This record gives sequence, structure tokens and C-alpha cells, in this order.
Amino acid sequence: MNTNASPIQWYPGHMAKARRMMQENLGMVDVLCEILDARIPHASRNPDIDVLAAGKPRVIVLGRADLAEPKRTDEWKQWYEGQGYAVLACDSRSRRGIAGFSPMVRELLEEKISEWNRKGQSGRKIRLMAVGIPNVGKSTFINSLAGRKAAIAGDRPGVTRGKQWISVDNGMELLDTPGILWPKFEDPEVGELLAVTNAIKAEILDREALASTLMQRLCRLYPEAVVSRYKIEADPDKPGYELLEEAARKRGFLVSGGETDTERMANTLLNEYHSGKLGRLTLEEAPKG
Repeated sequence: MNTNASPIQWYPGHMAKARRMMQENLGMVDVLCEILDARIPHASRNPDIDVLAAGKPRVIVLGRADLAEPKRTDEWKQWYEGQGYAVLACDSRSRRGIAGFSPMVRELLEEKISEWNRKGQSGRKIRLMAVGIPNVGKSTFINSLAGRKAAIAGDRPGVTRGKQWISVDNGMELLDTPGILWPKFEDPEVGELLAVTNAIKAEILDREALASTLMQRLCRLYPEAVVSRYKIEADPDKPGYELLEEAARKRGFLVSGGETDTERMANTLLNEYHSGKLGRLTLEEAPKG
């Protein structure tokens, strides 16, 4: 991993507009619902949200849990709960875990709901705001909650642009907001992980470099998957590009003169990761303690 890499800057104008929209509407919501990618539970968190929503009750949703390693999802869930958040792991497409969301929100707001009841506001709706980075599965989660196609979902960054209030449960409505990133990724690893999971366009990084760092990470976290899929020794201390070359040679990805076609191997690795052919993988480890 090149720790001297320049910070990645990625902040289209619509994200600045979305940030302002979030600030303007925070005062009217009771709970912030922060959607994260269970495969990269730290890298998919926008640190600006902690500043923007300081003091607001929050539910963290570890979405796409069907693509992540269950044991590591549990570890991340426990870690975030230790930070004081309510945490839900779910798979929005199959709706697994979705039923636990509304009870979790009501438990989080138990004191406030009791206060509303004392004031004669027992019919007051709970208002939530859904936030998250682009392409984190936020709209799919909302549609699963609502039981219908209420939010616009897409497989590319920046699909959701406008403000939408959506009824997701009896007595509960949710404000969908456009996905926002922060202006600069100071840690190059964060940018790489976001590119690997398609939260940002992978084209802004060199695909061979991206695949090299992914291969190195897989050798450290999931050596058995690398050995099984690519028939190479999973040595995490070996430079990622050399690992990519070895995998290309094993696959027979050669060009004239017997040179390895690392570009083809890079695309193959990234595509096989996205398609799930490598298994359920979580690319970040939860902090210890």
C-alpha cells in the first residue's frame, strides 16, 4: 500500500448541494438512519455526518450483510454498539433483518415517545432521515422498509438527487437524501475500498493498482479464498502487483513474448469480487477493544 499517495479528491457539485439539504432538514427529524456497507463498515462512513448530526439519535444500518462475512459483521455490530449506536445488520434485497428496524427506532426514542404521549401527542409521526454515501444501498433499504418502490435505486453513484419523504411504517416517515461523500480522502485506503465496492467510480484510480492492493488485502484477510480461486501462494508480505502477475500466469493471461496480461487479471479479480465468486468477504476488520 502506498502510504505516500496523494489524497483523492472527489466532490461533484451535487454533493455540496446535498450536504446543504441535509443541514437544512436535520432540525425536523427525530432519528438519523446512517446506511453503511457491511463489507467496508469504516470506509463507507462519511466523517462529516458526525459533525453535521452531533447529538441526534442514530441507527447504523449495516446493509449488504449478505455479501459480507457474518462473523465480521457481528464484530462490527458489537463495536458500533460499544460506541453508543443502535445497530441493525440486514440484507435489503431479501428483506432479511428489515423487520427489526421499526422496533429498534421506537426503543431508541422510548423516552421521547413517552413525552409525546404525556403532552397529548400520541399520534405524532416519528420522522427519520436516511443518510449515506453514494451507491451504499440506501434506496434499496428504504424500498424494502416501505414494501414498495418508493425511492429511486441505482447501481451507480449519485442516482438519488432530490428530497423525498416516504412513509415506511405506521406512524413513521423517512426523508431520503442524496448520497454524499466528503471532499477529500486523506487515507488512500478509504478511496481504494470505495472504488472496489463501486461507491466511487473505479476509473479515477488505476485499475491494476486497485486490483493489486485488493489482492494483497485478500491474502491477509482471506488467504484460503485466494489459494482456492487463483492457485497461488497467499503471501500478504509480497507486493500486490507480483501477486497479480502470479495469478495472471496461473490463469494463462499472457501477451506476446510470454509477458503476463496484468490488466486482464486486474479486471478479472475486480469482476469476480463484485460477482461474489470469491465468497462473502469483509474488507475491514473491526477495531479491537
